[in-house]
Amino acid sequence: MEGAGGGAEWRLALWTLCSVLLPVLITLWCSLQRARRQLLIRDIFRSSKHDWRYTDLFGQPSYCCVCGQPVLRGAFCRCCGRRAGEGCLKRAERRFPCKETVARSGRAPAAMPHHWIRGNVPLCSHCWVCTQQCGTQPKLCDYRCVWCQNTVHDECMQNSLKNEECTFGEFRDLIIPPYYLSAVNQMRKDKRTDYEKIVPYCRKHWIPIIILTNTRSGNNMGETLLGEFKILLNPVQVFDLSKIAPAKALQLCTLLPCNAVRVLVCGGDGTVGWVLDAIDEMKIKGQERYIPQVAILPLGTGNDLSNTLGWGAGYAGEISVEQILRNVMEADGIKLDRWKVQVTNKGYYNLRKPKVFTMNNYFSIGPDALMALNFHAHREKTPSLFSSRIINKAVYFFYGTKDCLVQECKDLNKKVELELDGERIELPNLEGIIVLNIGYWGGGCRLWEGMGDEPYPLARHDDGLLEVVGVYGSFHCAQIQVKLANPVRLGQAHTVRLILKSSKMPMQVDGEPWAQGPCTVTITHKTHALMLYHSGEQTDDDASSVSEQEHVREQTDEDV
Repeated sequence: MEGAGGGAEWRLALWTLCSVLLPVLITLWCSLQRARRQLLIRDIFRSSKHDWRYTDLFGQPSYCCVCGQPVLRGAFCRCCGRRAGEGCLKRAERRFPCKETVARSGRAPAAMPHHWIRGNVPLCSHCWVCTQQCGTQPKLCDYRCVWCQNTVHDECMQNSLKNEECTFGEFRDLIIPPYYLSAVNQMRKDKRTDYEKIVPYCRKHWIPIIILTNTRSGNNMGETLLGEFKILLNPVQVFDLSKIAPAKALQLCTLLPCNAVRVLVCGGDGTVGWVLDAIDEMKIKGQERYIPQVAILPLGTGNDLSNTLGWGAGYAGEISVEQILRNVMEADGIKLDRWKVQVTNKGYYNLRKPKVFTMNNYFSIGPDALMALNFHAHREKTPSLFSSRIINKAVYFFYGTKDCLVQECKDLNKKVELELDGERIELPNLEGIIVLNIGYWGGGCRLWEGMGDEPYPLARHDDGLLEVVGVYGSFHCAQIQVKLANPVRLGQAHTVRLILKSSKMPMQVDGEPWAQGPCTVTITHKTHALMLYHSGEQTDDDASSVSEQEHVREQTDEDV
């Protein structure tokens, strides 16, 4: 009996060991296979003429461009849109050319044939010849041109179509054609810079666009957008700001006609400020005639500048990339005031060089700057947690609630002096002061106009004036955002001077916070930026929107 009991215990121990080890061994084997597969694919990607991206699962029914078999995982090219299974990737690389970014020398200008690729056409596309729906059959079939995006059935494809000149489709006014860049290269060799003479398609209203995408902004949609823009445009005009600085990317403007380029910044307000600083550098270099106009696709957390200019409070894929490009084409040119914020330390620290910032949105001292400071400190420690706009706003809410209880910024009126255009302002019992350049603050709140029937002039972003308001604390900020209270309006001014007499207080400029000791903060006008206003997007304040749209029409010709 004891022997039988001992055998049962051994069998139980063996089964327990197998049940634990088997999943571990399977997981280890899968990991090794995946690592081996990725190493092989990485070697292909490193020397590839395509912009391959590997995926474990395609988002729609897909077929390998080599063998024609359905594939669940494999690689897709972010430029031309080809898809290939793992086993066919090398053959796809050898057999199929990618989208041509610069035309081969010797090609005549405007003689750009269609570049057809077979299979994996968009599900809702229609045949260019017979107008019937394409891509409905469960196999590798039908064709798509990588430039004009036209689709054609297999049976409708003719030799004449294969050799026909491509017109670049709906977005021909935005695309930088390969033959243009080829001609520019030849002109540079001849030491000529009159690029205006190379007019693509003989069109008068060519407005080439440059896409600058911050793939690390807000909700991490940048990677997806990067590929979609490369499909629709010339990949050479789409940049990833995590790999190349805006100053370098914007040098493409100097190869394009003067006063014609539009830039779409995909990112938060901080990314927009980064790009505008790079444009200011172009002015210093004497490249004023190449300065582009800037549109915004809001991917950040607050997106107040984007909201002010009609581009919305945040993008989450609700409209197509095609519609985004249409909006940029239709947008009106306006000016945006940019301000110099100089922070001069007092006492012993006065020996240090003053801090100088450029402000587009707002400057603040007090509870909202404290929330931003705590948020940034937390994000620096664990950046992987802050990949969602909702999570970011939840963290802001947490720190705002905490400050309601602690009140770290109380008695601010006893610690600071405020001067507007040289006139000292008597402060009530405040915890925070906010200096505004734009209409929105705090992720979509119109701070200056507030609520009620009091007649206050609308805040503008192009009048050379700053609006200055005060808040009583974090709870007061929350009441303002849900329209239960108004801020304390302290006045408007061309120059703002704030003197911090004692203690250390949190400050921020456009969401970039720091802790500051006794100092003098001086805010003066610096320059204007040429922006694009999307008048088709209505904001929360209809009256303000109408006013801004009328002003856009008055200044469009002057700005451009």
